[in-house]
Amino acid sequence: MRSDIKALALDLLIRHGYRGVSFGDLAEALGTTRANIHYHFGNKQNLVEEVLEDYIRATSEQTRAVWSRPGISLSERIEAMLEYSRARYRKYNPAGDEGRPWSLIARMRQDADALTPKARAALQQFGRDLNATIAAAIEDAKAAGEFIPSTPVQDVALQLVSIANSAGPITQDARSFERLEELYRGFARIVTQAFGE
Repeated sequence: MRSDIKALALDLLIRHGYRGVSFGDLAEALGTTRANIHYHFGNKQNLVEEVLEDYIRATSEQTRAVWSRPGISLSERIEAMLEYSRARYRKYNPAGDEGRPWSLIARMRQDADALTPKARAALQQFGRDLNATIAAAIEDAKAAGEFIPSTPVQDVALQLVSIANSAGPITQDARSFERLEELYRGFARIVTQAFGE
């Protein structure tokens, strides 16, 4: 039951945000009682904190795998990140043009004032970890001779992290995934033109 509650909570939190989800919604959808959900999690903040921490852990592992993939260029890593993001986007936007939220991290950043300090800290740590992961990918590209030695790693990483962290709102505003593709690919062309060997 606990894992079913968390799976449904994840889906509803992405779709409706923190304030759009209640224990009553969860209980009704799962055919159980609010008391049962309280039994497992205590309160809504505890449930959201646990769901968010699990999501961040999984997302961090998956993005680290994408950005640290050996033997491919930075542009190919960007394409791999696009594929990963597209799959997540399509789950909530199957027709491609609905403009619905699809990232729990982006959604919970909008609701940060309602989160526990631990949940807010997890969001901040995710940003730091993503920056370190992308900076390492740029260092790898430099070491492989893809970019000149003077490439400003942190500046390039900052821009890529900004795109990654804004992926959800970018696709919602544009009502399509294509705008995110354009941003990533355009940035890849700029970096290659500016710093490519």
